[in-house]
Amino acid sequence: MQASSLAQRLAAELAQRTAAGTRRVLPRPPAGLVDFSSNDYLGLSRHPAVRAAQQAAEGAGSTGSRLLTGNSVAAEALEARLADFHRAEAALLFNSGYVANLGFFATVPRRGDTILYDSASHASVKEGIRASHATAWSFRHHDLADLARKADRATGAVFVAVEALYSMDGDQAPLAELAALCRVRGLHLVVDEAHSNGLYGPMGEGLTVALGLESAVFARIVTFGKALGSQGAAVLGSAVLRDYLVNFSRAFIYTTALPPLAVAGLAAAYALLPALHAERAALLANSAYLKETLNALPGLRVPADSHVVHPVFLTGPADAANPAAVRRLAAALQAAGFDGRAIVAPTVPAGTERLRLIVHAFNTKEEIDGLAAALAGALSQ
Repeated sequence: MQASSLAQRLAAELAQRTAAGTRRVLPRPPAGLVDFSSNDYLGLSRHPAVRAAQQAAEGAGSTGSRLLTGNSVAAEALEARLADFHRAEAALLFNSGYVANLGFFATVPRRGDTILYDSASHASVKEGIRASHATAWSFRHHDLADLARKADRATGAVFVAVEALYSMDGDQAPLAELAALCRVRGLHLVVDEAHSNGLYGPMGEGLTVALGLESAVFARIVTFGKALGSQGAAVLGSAVLRDYLVNFSRAFIYTTALPPLAVAGLAAAYALLPALHAERAALLANSAYLKETLNALPGLRVPADSHVVHPVFLTGPADAANPAAVRRLAAALQAAGFDGRAIVAPTVPAGTERLRLIVHAFNTKEEIDGLAAALAGALSQ
């Protein structure tokens, strides 16, 4: 294919998204808006202790992969702390949650094995599955009966992939029921704790620990770009699993390690987590108040089972599946001083476009009331 024809093909596909109202563009950083969009649930990205630790870190870069020059005493100490904090045998750092999921699923399940994954699983899980030689089937979201039917057909080692808290709908996986099913059938449960890490459990250890299911989960992926206010991720599991990933996970082996400032910031954030009881309580109270307040507005619906991450659906007959209507609502919200974002296909299935609002420990009831008033005003126009 000639270069000119390739450019024409790319431009044509972009034009199709423009016509459908689903073309992505990079947004400018919000200036002066009340934050109802970021994943900084506990405000740790701005915490002075975290920032001070990052500034005091030695070296701007890690200089190489962990297997070459990028390993450090600080990185190994952080992994030991993560394992102890999350009640796991071992932990292995990755550069992001996306890379951790890719690294796990492309490596551990092998040809002849089976991966059963919730249909609402994150794109990184699906990308890792594509890179695996294992057979893979999705099961209907939260549908244990469908999972059991798929498990009847599975071969080899069978992995069940779910998220503790789903990033687009804010609903929690039925982890206790999933763990019981996996225990009876000998399946290996893998839980992505990206959006629950730091928020649940006695000290923020995550939903798995909150439910006492550590021994029932084969592997957990905890990420640090949400409640920890930083970057990176870790796979939690057995010492054998950690050693296997070090030896076989290409996503770990062939990438430059996290920089020292990220490792230092994470150590500081984890030192803060056990004492953040008031912040976690405020976050969950704000979450409940936002749902109650927005569900009182005609024309909007927030699912009752959403937590912290809240999809806000338009219920008008002309708006329910209209990407442009959702984008207009987000633009009106931002013009009123509140940062909320439109989520449209292909990020979510066509027909499920929504405004995505995220609450934080630092949001106030007055800010939530102001957000609701801005939405009511936009809907009345």
